[in-house]
Amino acid sequence: MARNDTPRWQELTIGVTIEDAGDAVEYETGDWKSRRPVTEQEKCNKCGLCFIYCPEGCIQPDTEGYFPANLRYCKGCGVCAAECPRKAITMIVEGE
Repeated sequence: MARNDTPRWQELTIGVTIEDAGDAVEYETGDWKSRRPVTEQEKCNKCGLCFIYCPEGCIQPDTEGYFPANLRYCKGCGVCAAECPRKAITMIVEGE
């Protein structure tokens, strides 16, 4: 065991949930990005693959069935654009 009887990651049970992991919602990590996703709704077929593959969980369905990224949390990794089968998502330089 690690100090203070806290288990090391190798000792954790698969599927374990760590209590009080932090206040991630309070940290608006979107300021880190240098690029942001822009979706062309004409190309989007609302498949949701961007939502499934987003490693930050900042893409959520809206009332119309599209999947916009919450730019307050999006870090601009581009996974959504890479996984979009219709190439409806383009990564553009932040500020453009």
